[in-house]
Amino acid sequence: MKNSVKEMAPQIIKAFAAQLNGRIILPSDEDYNTTREVYNAMIDKRPGLFAMCQNADDVKAAVNFGRDHNLLVAIRGGGHNGAGLGICDDGLVIDLSGIKHVDVDTSNNTVKVGGGNIWNEVDQVTHQYGLAIPSGMISTTGVGGLTLGGGIGYLTRRYGLTIDNLLEADMVLADGTFVTVNANENTDLFWAIRGGGGNFGVVTSFTFQAHPVKMIIGGPTLWPIEKVEAIMAWYDKFIQKAPEDLNGFIATMIIPESPFPEHLHNKMFCGIVWCYVGDPDKFEQLFKPVLDLNPIFAHVGEMPYPAIQTLFDGLLPKGLQWYWRADFFNELTPEVTAQHLKFGSKIPTPLSQMHLYPITGAASRVGAEETPWAYRDAKYAGVYVGVDPEPDNASKITDWCKDYYNALHPYSAGGAYSNFMMEEGPDRVKASYKHNYERLVNIKRAYDPDNLFRVNQNIKV
Repeated sequence: MKNSVKEMAPQIIKAFAAQLNGRIILPSDEDYNTTREVYNAMIDKRPGLFAMCQNADDVKAAVNFGRDHNLLVAIRGGGHNGAGLGICDDGLVIDLSGIKHVDVDTSNNTVKVGGGNIWNEVDQVTHQYGLAIPSGMISTTGVGGLTLGGGIGYLTRRYGLTIDNLLEADMVLADGTFVTVNANENTDLFWAIRGGGGNFGVVTSFTFQAHPVKMIIGGPTLWPIEKVEAIMAWYDKFIQKAPEDLNGFIATMIIPESPFPEHLHNKMFCGIVWCYVGDPDKFEQLFKPVLDLNPIFAHVGEMPYPAIQTLFDGLLPKGLQWYWRADFFNELTPEVTAQHLKFGSKIPTPLSQMHLYPITGAASRVGAEETPWAYRDAKYAGVYVGVDPEPDNASKITDWCKDYYNALHPYSAGGAYSNFMMEEGPDRVKASYKHNYERLVNIKRAYDPDNLFRVNQNIKV
């Protein structure tokens, strides 16, 4: 049983505060309610104490404080986790938002990033050097959460998952020690954090391999939702054979009133959002089969890489209601595409949507045991997201996601990308790590035997 911050003597909290370069925030503080807000407004948790860390020494002090006083501890980087796993009720939140830096080494195109950075901060710096790190689809996502879970994004087919580009990390362990992990030091931990989530410690910095990506060709193409089965069947064959320089995720969605043309507003569509990082002179011929399908809208052109990363930021700001469900898929059979037609035709709210991200190419060439990310042989990571600004619609979007998931899960590969999961229980976590789960358990037992780091997709010891 965890202790309560509310029951702690004020002098204990005061002594802890004196150890930090950053500040603490308590429920009595004026900015407490804004501090406890996370990306998903469906999450309404009330921590007993925030430790707003400025450096690794602050993190060490906070970890020691949480462990020594037997508190529930959550780690928050960008606060973007759909299940709200960066925050907790009545416990200690170790907040990393003050640990930010982006340092580019052009001699080897590596980038060292703080544990509290979000991806748009990274992209803006790396872009100045004509470089990019494979990340996600929305630039407001935290570097830490996305990386520790795996990292699927626009560059996955060309350069792999984010974890495939992680070279090193600095982290604070459950016993308060500070370690560096890489291919030569603390190799078991380095293996575990590349997909095993926040189970093993608090990462205060990441070092990534960046790649020469400055401009891309990208944007959306749309077809009426009635064509989703045909488009998915075509896409399944096309994307598997396409050059790895081309990526595109497929979606069912309602087109919002901005920034799309008026004749598309509030109608349901099957869409593909493209990103091409190859030779521009070859794009027209490569893309011809897409245009031959006569999309009713195609807005694909050259843009800076950070522009595709921020394409949907304005539609999906912090503070909306979110509910997620997800699965991996090996193929898009007629049975699968029929369900996408069914649920894509009754999307409950304008921002709710389904995405299928290809994980072929470079991501599939990493061995299934080289990282905890077990589904290297899957072709797609699917996610159903119910989104709406109104709390009154929480049940509506949740039910749609659950029904969508229940209809498609029998056709899935069994597990899901952990960053797309809500709190769904230990069996679901085991299914998502598959054959790598027991190895993760052994590493967890070695470094966090008391499960201090439990507010996550938890590896049970």
